[in-house]
This record gives sequence, structure tokens and C-alpha cells, in this order.
Amino acid sequence: MSANRREFIRFVVAGAVTAGCPLDLSLVSAQNTESHGGATVDGESNRICHEVRDGKIFSRPPASAKHDVVIVGGGVSGLTAAHQLQHRNALLLEKEPHWGGNAYLMEYDGSTYATGAAFLEAKSEAFQFSKEIGLEPLPVNCPDGSIINGKFVPDTWGEGLGKLPYPPFVVESFKKFRKEMMAIDLDKRGEELFTVPFSSFMGVYAAEVKQWWDTFGPSNWGSTSDDTPASMGIEALQYNVISSREDNRYTFPGGLGAITKKLAEILQPVYGARMQTGATIVAVVPGKEEVQVTYMLGAELKTVSAKAVIMATPKFITRRIVEDIPEKQSNAMKAIRYAPYCVVNLIFNGPVFNRGYDNWCPGNTFTDFIVADWVIRKKPGYKQKYNILSCYTPLRETDRPRLLTDDGAKELAADVLRDFQKLTPETSINPIEVHIYRRGHPMYMSTPGLYTQIQPIVRQPMDRVFFANTDSEGPESTTNEAIKAARRAVHQAEARLAGTIAKRTAMVG
Repeated sequence: MSANRREFIRFVVAGAVTAGCPLDLSLVSAQNTESHGGATVDGESNRICHEVRDGKIFSRPPASAKHDVVIVGGGVSGLTAAHQLQHRNALLLEKEPHWGGNAYLMEYDGSTYATGAAFLEAKSEAFQFSKEIGLEPLPVNCPDGSIINGKFVPDTWGEGLGKLPYPPFVVESFKKFRKEMMAIDLDKRGEELFTVPFSSFMGVYAAEVKQWWDTFGPSNWGSTSDDTPASMGIEALQYNVISSREDNRYTFPGGLGAITKKLAEILQPVYGARMQTGATIVAVVPGKEEVQVTYMLGAELKTVSAKAVIMATPKFITRRIVEDIPEKQSNAMKAIRYAPYCVVNLIFNGPVFNRGYDNWCPGNTFTDFIVADWVIRKKPGYKQKYNILSCYTPLRETDRPRLLTDDGAKELAADVLRDFQKLTPETSINPIEVHIYRRGHPMYMSTPGLYTQIQPIVRQPMDRVFFANTDSEGPESTTNEAIKAARRAVHQAEARLAGTIAKRTAMVG
């Protein structure tokens, strides 16, 4: 992108990148162990961050409060757990300055857009839960299309398959792939195929088939076909073909951040000061009668005690701050891989693209883009003031450093805009603003064996510590799995509060 164009368009960078550290980069630079709580903040300190990451133990002041449950993490899973524990003396702690995690809603002059989770399915727990909290999911009613070689093809794996702008032998290869994948009985072979890569089914087909799935996979479950369990890829294809006849997806304007926004609105009057953002966890220390949770709030270290703790945090964080996790379980948590992820929202002051909801773009910097107001654009009286297009931009693990600086994030967004403007003639105009939401480790990668071998170990309860978050549940990182994980962890915590010790079932692998 030219310097002149970059000066004309305003680039806005948001989202924290912690490079795998459980603490923010504004941390304690000195601990006053004599007073058990004195601390000073000395700007950004990668040194301290890395020390915590590497296992340094900070001073822990005595507990200043007691709770039934402490919930660590204020994303979908943590908020859901808090919603179910309103009758308890529960404390909810979130590191970021806002609630929502990977389902966080942002606004531009009254228009909402997504920074992560996009849609849910009609038969999911998330669909029912959203209705329970007073939201009305709206139908997408648009099978996914693709933009290939300058042509928009609606319903890629349905009626659009024969219209792909490829040479005839490539189109026939797509058709053959669909036919043969649809013939696989996942009820019989599903568990077996969770242990082999999806790419092992692709060697006899045109390279463009693999390219399409190497676009689809990273956006949905963090992995290309080489790292994707075959079951996941085949199930996704079978679902896509079925949904071409009936799209069962629902969403809200701007995506599933509407759920976390609504949850925060419901919970804040109930919890009050027991909901704290900007609270960075230093240590979770289980004991025989209680769990001690130490966290930093502003420049102050605080410790509280709880009868139970729910860790609604990614496992690369969890394993570093919870003490005494069994070695096998800690190693299982360590085995989970996480993809860096960026969502680039292109904001136009007039209609640019409204032909499809989720549009796949193989061969580009981004994988797909979503029309933010798709489900309300045809409502009576609605006028599209801004056409906001959310470009999903998962990165390779080795590209994580691109998100560490504002300049790196802006360069990535410039690449996204450049590729977007080349898609079709209608997308060649400039946006008025580009908003980049970056995350260093947001999506766990669904790799072969993860769901069947690793996650059953990961979610095993400790005596008083229970594990939520979508990476506990699987097989795919979704809002629905985050809600299921929260409900399971709450059930386990409630049983422990009632005096029942959760049993650790036989570990797999």
C-alpha cells in the first residue's frame, strides 16, 4: 500500500498481545515483601512478564476477602459461569479492561462489528442460552459463498460448485471430492478419523481443493488441512453441503459479542464490585480447605480465598498460574497449540459488498469476511449507514511477532486491505477507517488427537479447581463449547461446595 493511501485512511489498533505471558505488560517492577502488598508500576516490563511466564513466584499478601467461588476469566465461559452462580458469593476476575474475550463487540458511530466469534447454530446450547438471557438470534439464511479469480460464487459447496471459475478438470475434482467425502460415515469412523490429518484425503485431488480448505480451517479451528483432524474437515464439508439447502446459523448484528455484552449488563447490578476488570492473576494456590487467588488490580497485589475456583482461561495461561496441577495434566495443557488471530474491520461510508454473509477468499492474506449488519440490513426502515466488513485473519504460529507492535499490526491490516481491494471491481474503493483487533493466542488449534486424547485429560477437575474455557471442551473453538465448558465446571464446583469431591476419571493416553 502506498504511503499516500496509508495517510488518507485512519488505522486503529486494539486488542492486547501478551506473547504467551499471563500478565499484562504493565506489571509490578518491585515487590515489598515486608508489607505483603506494596508494589510500584514501572511502565512496560517484558522482563517481569517473562519471569512470571517462566515460573517466578511473587509475594502474596494475606487474603483480604473470602468467597464461595472465584471465576478467573471474563470471556463467554467465565461470564456464563458467573450467570449460573448469581446465588453464590462469587468473584469474577478479568485481565482485560472489558468483558467478552473472543466474543467482544465493538461499535463505530452506532454500528456494531465483531472482533471474533461470529455465529451459532439453531440446535446449539448457545442458541437456547442467548434466548434465555433475553436475546433473539436472527437467521443468517445464506450458505457460504467464495470469491475466486474475481468472481463471486454463492453457495460454494452446494449449487455453486459447478460455477467455480477454474478449468474444467479442477471443477470436476471439487465435485469428486464432495461426493467422496459425503460418502464417509462419521458415525462409524469419526473417532478413528480424529487421529489422522485431513490432508491425507487430498492427495488425489486438484491443489485448489486443498487451498480452499487451507483457507477454511484456520478461520474456524485454527489449523490448515495438514494439522486438522480428518473428522473435523469432513464433518464441516458435510455440514456445508447440507446447509446449502437449509442454513441453520443464527447471529446478531456484529456477531456473538452481543451475548457477552448482554451477560455483563445482567450481571453487573448483581455482582457490583465482585466483577473486576483489569485484574491480572499472579497465582492460584490450592489448599486443603480453600484456594488462594492472588492478582494485581492497578498497582496493588491482592489475595482472596475461595472454596472453589473456576479457571475460564486458556490453558497456556492456566498451567502457569495454578499450582500443583498433576504433571500429566499440565503436559496435556502444554500440548495445546494456539494460533495468533487478527480481525480487520474495513469501515466504508456506503455500500460496497452485500452479496453474501460469510465470503471465502482463498489465496489472500485473510481467509474470509463477514458483512457485520447482514441479519438486519433488510429490516423495514433500516438504512445501512456504514458497510462494515470483518476480515478474519488467522496467522501461522511463527507470525505471532507481527502483532506485537502497532506498526506490525498496521502493516498486516494494510496487506488485508490490499488483497480485499483486488477481489472484485466493487471492492476496489477505499474505506474511511480500518480497525484492527489483534490477539496473540486466541484460538486453540484442533490438531489430530486433541479432542480424543488431550482434552479429556485437560478438563479433569482438581479437588477445588475446575477448568472451563472453550479449549477444555472441543473439538472446535466456539461460543457453544465455551458455554458447555462453563456449565460443566459450575456443576463440578457446586458438587464440591456441597461436600462431594469430584472424581478424576481414568486419563486417556
